[in-house]
Amino acid sequence: MSLRINIPEGLNLSEFELKMTLAAKLFDDGKITSGQGANMVGLSKQAFIELLGKYEVSVFQYDLSEIEEDLKNA
Repeated sequence: MSLRINIPEGLNLSEFELKMTLAAKLFDDGKITSGQGANMVGLSKQAFIELLGKYEVSVFQYDLSEIEEDLKNA
């Protein structure tokens, strides 16, 4: 699927940055896998995962209850 979006002038964002922002958000929301995100932006899976931190997205998709459960079991 392709999508056309009108971006406000002056944002100075590259096409890659826009794709990466969208892919990172979709990954963070659990809507796509890291492999799908990598494919969206044209990177290897490893490179995509390494860039997620720049977009403030954790590779570890834990919610608070899972973390609390892990701590209780530790």
